[in-house]
Amino acid sequence: MNTEVLVDVKHLTHQFHLTKKAAIRAVDDISFQIYKGEVFGLVGESGSGKSTVARCLMNIYHPSAGEIRYHGIEITGKKEFRANKKMLQTKRQMIFQDSASSLNQRMKVAEIIAEPMKINHIVPPRGSYAREAEFQMQYVGMDKTFLERYPSELSGGQRQRVAIARALSMDPELLVADEPVASLDVSIQAQVINLFRHLQKEHGFTFLFIAHDLAMVEYLCDRVGVMYHGKMVELGTTREVFSNPQHEYTKTLLSAIPIPDPVQERQRKVKIYVDTDSDAEEWKENSPGHFVLKRQEGGKKSAKE
Repeated sequence: MNTEVLVDVKHLTHQFHLTKKAAIRAVDDISFQIYKGEVFGLVGESGSGKSTVARCLMNIYHPSAGEIRYHGIEITGKKEFRANKKMLQTKRQMIFQDSASSLNQRMKVAEIIAEPMKINHIVPPRGSYAREAEFQMQYVGMDKTFLERYPSELSGGQRQRVAIARALSMDPELLVADEPVASLDVSIQAQVINLFRHLQKEHGFTFLFIAHDLAMVEYLCDRVGVMYHGKMVELGTTREVFSNPQHEYTKTLLSAIPIPDPVQERQRKVKIYVDTDSDAEEWKENSPGHFVLKRQEGGKKSAKE
């Protein structure tokens, strides 16, 4: 696996201020790296901070503390961001969970796909914006007849494919997908996940895939980070984390994966993670490349059956 670092996150923290004195810490001092050309998964329950991390990486949110480097560029610094703005806006693309709100309802599909190229004054590789939009649509498995439709005339899966085509039209180096299939039917989810896998292998872009469905992460990702209450509690290769989980919360998540056999499903025991707040935790390398947030002596976290 390529170990050239593309994204380097150090001690990232982000708070949402409710009032002048009250704030919620959505991301709490996390550090990780994403290697060039890999598929990195970020998992955790709703409210764990996954989407906040993605928005910080894309400069949608400005972190409360910590730093994020992209190709060695400190993108949270205003001066460095301005100096590299065009590169950062073109080489990083994001696909959101809700395709209905992420696509302009007043624009036709052809216009939606071409818009980023027009904004960034990029000459279409295939000669015209119309031909480029047609190519991208066919590339994500849709007929060119959809180009003249509005998003409201498309199904959820079709809208998400348009969002993917729009992102790929910029030939991104980093693609961030924030729970891109969560709102789709199960059969459509499988189609989109297979499309992602095919596109990543063909393009070789670096892919940050955010989800709460562990089966999808196991199928798609090279490495995975597990988040809980704003903290990253475990990080490693997908194979290692799934076969040898070390943190109790990771074990709880894995124990909740449904079993296809109805008899085994009824008999299995799901772990319940019990958490007591404590700062007595430290990030340790359990084995090469496998990191775990471990409680120091005297901690009270446990998992019960």
